[in-house]
Amino acid sequence: MPLPKPPAKKASLLAADEYEAQAAPRHERRTQKPLASAEVAPQPLELLDSRVAAAVMAPARPVSQDAMPRTAAPVARPRAKPPRSSGPAKLFVLDTNVLMHDPMSLFRFDEHDVFLPMITLEELDNHKKGLSEVARNARQVSRNLDALASFTDAQGNIDAKAGISLNKTGHKDAGGKLFFQTTLLDVDLPTGLPQGKADNQILGVVRALREQQPERDVVLVSKDINMRVKARALGLPAEDYFNDKTLDDGDLLYTGVMTLPADFWERHGKTMESWQQGGHTFYRISGPLVPALLINQFVYLETPGAAPLYARVTEITGKTAVLKTLRDYSHAKNAVWGVTSRNREQNFALNLLMDPECDFITLTGTAGSGKTLMTLAAGLSQVLDERRYSEIIVTRVTVPVGEDIGFLPGDEQEKMGPWMGALDDNLEVLARTDSSAGEWGRAATNDLVRSKIKIKSLNFMRGRTFLNKFVLIDEAQNLSPKQMKTLITRAGPGTKIVCLGNLAQIDTPYLTEGSSGLTYAVDRFKGWPHGGHVTLARGERSRLADFASEVL
Repeated sequence: MPLPKPPAKKASLLAADEYEAQAAPRHERRTQKPLASAEVAPQPLELLDSRVAAAVMAPARPVSQDAMPRTAAPVARPRAKPPRSSGPAKLFVLDTNVLMHDPMSLFRFDEHDVFLPMITLEELDNHKKGLSEVARNARQVSRNLDALASFTDAQGNIDAKAGISLNKTGHKDAGGKLFFQTTLLDVDLPTGLPQGKADNQILGVVRALREQQPERDVVLVSKDINMRVKARALGLPAEDYFNDKTLDDGDLLYTGVMTLPADFWERHGKTMESWQQGGHTFYRISGPLVPALLINQFVYLETPGAAPLYARVTEITGKTAVLKTLRDYSHAKNAVWGVTSRNREQNFALNLLMDPECDFITLTGTAGSGKTLMTLAAGLSQVLDERRYSEIIVTRVTVPVGEDIGFLPGDEQEKMGPWMGALDDNLEVLARTDSSAGEWGRAATNDLVRSKIKIKSLNFMRGRTFLNKFVLIDEAQNLSPKQMKTLITRAGPGTKIVCLGNLAQIDTPYLTEGSSGLTYAVDRFKGWPHGGHVTLARGERSRLADFASEVL
């Protein structure tokens, strides 16, 4: 809107018609916003008001913006943070397995207090020795407790009744206090429960605390299902430790694919912009669909009697988004190392795998959906044909399905050989795609391919940096979030990491679909411009494997 004409003289007034033409629309827009209850809008000045006349008589004073007759706008104030919960803070009694599962669990309870029984400290001391992940976590918990216990009074003692503030070590989100058991709590448990067992002693502590502090909620937190069942049988509230779970339901996981509504062209065609560049068609859309989109999310529209639309979201700016049509990898001319896509989701996955701008890709799906085969084909094509990466690095978690067969002889490559049976099977399939080469040609190609693939163990990844490598992490559903972070942070410049997994086949103890590292990575990387995810819906291995996946 154009500004009103500047006054010819100091302290002169605008004409009435100019004022109504310029200020009235501005006044209407401002009054659309609700005023705060504590703010009172000043009364607008009349043109012949005596206060204005007095201002005119003072020529040395310029006209201020406050003297203009307008409705006062609401003052921007910082929004008060709502309280996390109402009522007194809860008291959570932690089992030892919670601390060994997540060494930072002490600081995950917001404004609530944490109580540690003495038997929990004894169990931590018994499990701190060794090189396992549990022993490492036990040592980390001991260091956290030692840092908190260093805040003492003038006599060097800990006030057991007042507790220790959990935010003293820099964890600002922890607003509660830490309490230690310093006295023997006498409580009567049912006769059938052995008194010397650690779990039963913790249950006794919970019951005693509920009797001592009836005004607040005392809750047991444990990863042990049987202990939670016993606590509820005794009338004690018990909960699982949920902070490590990314999702409560695996069906809510981001799929990376979105179906466009049937009236997409009618609702967005009028304001749509389109252009072609590099063999792709781009569509710039705006409307109610844009807030639901994410970068590198695939969208499709299949209408009977019309050409289907398969596109990927490449840009989101404000209320507009840019869709880019895909390359059709189902056609033989676009085959990747002799492999073509057999369904819609496989075509989406190959578009991600062959995109040099995507540095991190996750593929999930049922058994036989083609995850490993497509990734190996894309990796070999970009290593040997396009020379984009120097080599392929394959790793996986060595978690057996059944009983462990014992130690394996040989070096790192030979020890990892039995775990890489899936790799050998897929390389055999890829070797058969070249029907024109003879027996000698296929043998030479096989040797060249294997020279570009390195098999590495997950145990020796700490401290490494991969430069211009194509890293394939198979069976990633068996990784914990911490292990997943360790692997992803190994990536150097020019490295692509691809994580493959089936969340329905988790073999690692204490890991579920909600707490798996693969679920954690998919949820955290969604919407990142250089990452993508696709959930493969259909199995293409064989009719037997597809039927077994459905009924077994």
